[in-house]
Amino acid sequence: MDRIYPAFLNSCAGIVYALRTERAIRQEAALLAAGVPLAFVVGTSGWIRLALIISLVAILCIEFLNTCIEKLCDHITPERHETIKVIKDMGSSACFCAQASAAAVWLLALAGRLGYV
Repeated sequence: MDRIYPAFLNSCAGIVYALRTERAIRQEAALLAAGVPLAFVVGTSGWIRLALIISLVAILCIEFLNTCIEKLCDHITPERHETIKVIKDMGSSACFCAQASAAAVWLLALAGRLGYV
């Protein structure tokens, strides 16, 4: 129990720092903030609403990890390096996959709400 509270504070500090310094994190946090209430409008059941919200949380989680990878790469070598570029590109690809998956979940839920599925 003694480790849980300090770990929680560290997590909060990381969130605050990322929100202050990273545009992509701010954009995806805003998307989550708008998406949560919208999930209750679009979703037709509790499970669909949960899937809609989780898809947005996943985007934000993967963006946090991608940001960590980029910052670590920049710390290791601020110069342009082909291997570092590939690593950063793969992190960006992970973000894209999460975004495309979330879009598919939202489109399917919207189609269900409109009676197409």
